[in-house]
Amino acid sequence: MRRKARQSPKIRAALFAVCATLLATPSALSQNGFAAPDLIDVPAGPFIMGSDASERETAYQLDEAAYGHSVTRERGWYDREPQRTVDLGAFRISKTPITNEAYSVFLRETGHRPPSVTQKEWDGYGLIHPFPRAVPYIWKSADAPAGRQNHPVVMVSYGDAQAYANWLSQKTGENWRLPTEAEWEKAARGPEGAYFPWGDKFDPGLLNSHDTGPFSTVPVGSFPAGASPYGLLDAAGQVFEWTSTPAGDNRHIVKGGSWDDKGCGVCRPAARHSRPDTIKHILVGFRLVRE
Repeated sequence: MRRKARQSPKIRAALFAVCATLLATPSALSQNGFAAPDLIDVPAGPFIMGSDASERETAYQLDEAAYGHSVTRERGWYDREPQRTVDLGAFRISKTPITNEAYSVFLRETGHRPPSVTQKEWDGYGLIHPFPRAVPYIWKSADAPAGRQNHPVVMVSYGDAQAYANWLSQKTGENWRLPTEAEWEKAARGPEGAYFPWGDKFDPGLLNSHDTGPFSTVPVGSFPAGASPYGLLDAAGQVFEWTSTPAGDNRHIVKGGSWDDKGCGVCRPAARHSRPDTIKHILVGFRLVRE
């Protein structure tokens, strides 16, 4: 009968240490506080993009009930959402927007400028939000503002989002990029053209909007019941998100609505508007596609 070789106490201790390290590490890329974004799969195939007259009317009525006026209808906010069928290949997209915690790793490794804005810059944007409302989102260093590590990063320009994608690509050896408008919309609403990620009826309990929210960002993934058919989270409300789809000179389409919107017609995946590439807005973040 063959005798089983015995391990020395030192070898057992070393093996235990290795196992403990592996168990404490969420993924192979999670050293030094880094972990690649969690992804969801969106299968190849057609989907309904844009809105029809019935969906747009629903959106305008929601806004009118919430705001007590018809500004979005009068300005035709949702009249430029032509409905059509779009066929896309399969892709993978981050389950939530990129967080402050993830962005801080990028800042520490690259020395990229942290999310910040001066009052002069902010006032030059001509936004309805006064500068004091932006102050809680301004970073003092490469560390995220206290208590907001798991919130979506905001106050990032289009160029900042691109720089993060380029860094992530180099770090992982994979190709990361901003989604196109069509990719973002399909991931957010599914193939059948639902008005919202969860269906056709607006429910303020399923997203971070000004209808019932705290009028601020919240930790990503706080509304799991508001997921899209593919499992995308925070696709309505929370923050608008950059896409790679141009919208004129030095502008790109943003999607999703934000924490300061109510109604919430603008939180529909079909809703669309653009922002200047250089703006660093408290309402705008991003997520990425991995190829």
